[in-house]
Amino acid sequence: MKINRFVKLAVVALAMTFLVDGAALAGEKTRVIGSGASFPFPIYSTWFKTYSRAHKGVIIDYQAKGSGAGIRDFINHTVDFAASDAAMKDKEIAQVKEGVQLLPMIAGEIVLAYNLKGVPELRLSNSVYPNIFLGKITRWNDPAIAATNPGVTLPDMPITVVRRADSSGTTYVFTKHLSAISNDWKNGPGIGKTVNWPSNNKMIASPKNDGVTATVRQTPGSIGYIEYGYAKMAKVPMALLENKAGIFIKPSLESGMAALANAKLPEDLRVWLPNPEGKDSYPIVTFTWMCFYKKYEDPKVAALLRDMVEFCLTDGQKMADKLGYIPLPANVVETVRKASQNIQ
Repeated sequence: MKINRFVKLAVVALAMTFLVDGAALAGEKTRVIGSGASFPFPIYSTWFKTYSRAHKGVIIDYQAKGSGAGIRDFINHTVDFAASDAAMKDKEIAQVKEGVQLLPMIAGEIVLAYNLKGVPELRLSNSVYPNIFLGKITRWNDPAIAATNPGVTLPDMPITVVRRADSSGTTYVFTKHLSAISNDWKNGPGIGKTVNWPSNNKMIASPKNDGVTATVRQTPGSIGYIEYGYAKMAKVPMALLENKAGIFIKPSLESGMAALANAKLPEDLRVWLPNPEGKDSYPIVTFTWMCFYKKYEDPKVAALLRDMVEFCLTDGQKMADKLGYIPLPANVVETVRKASQNIQ
């Protein structure tokens, strides 16, 4: 009996040891930190929360600071990965001794959201909307706007332009598009994550995509450029834009995919479609990239990030349309999957 009691005590002690060790193990968390673009934040936050729920020991902490801030964090090694709608340039990549792997992870459209009471549909030609942002067209009832909106009563009120206040990949893509369709823009403000905006129009600067969205919603007579998903979720009217074929196109999954059909990925995976071909193509589309180091100090972090990328390329792409994004074409998915193996 005495032996049995000692055996029982030993078993209990061993069990307690396993319980303590197991609790300690369960309490261990692997946290990876990312920052950057607000353009993909709605879908990235959904991806990361879904991935973390399925991997109990993993926390993916992503902060939407804007593409410029994300790239600075990445170069300064204060994050494990970054995200940008303006793919890192060679001079930025050269500052990262571990090497950089850029991966396009999703695509989206930039829309012109507006706030005009009684105007549920607005058509803007590719000669008009650059001039709105240049400050050459300053009132909503301007004849150039009225010409493409027959039967629509346009208000006699000033146009308030809402633009990004921060260093923004969305601004980079938008200004790249404007430079492709307007020589005045190309030879004026030009292309950049920040530009010298014309001072001859009524303008409000707001941070990030959600800030621009909120400002447009709150400001009668305003127009601003934002990612399609933000406008879709906020139920903000979006203008139909004239594409390269001369057809007015509304933003949608179909028109975005039609534009992406013209994309051919180079070896560095940086590709731009500033004014895509095709009669069904929406004119302002872009990939958006995650930026990873090619060499991490901790191989477990590298393995986790590779697995996260795989999740984003599979289950993640299925969430695109609902959240207002365009899933990657199958050939792009395969190219990105292969390139992700460079994350070590």
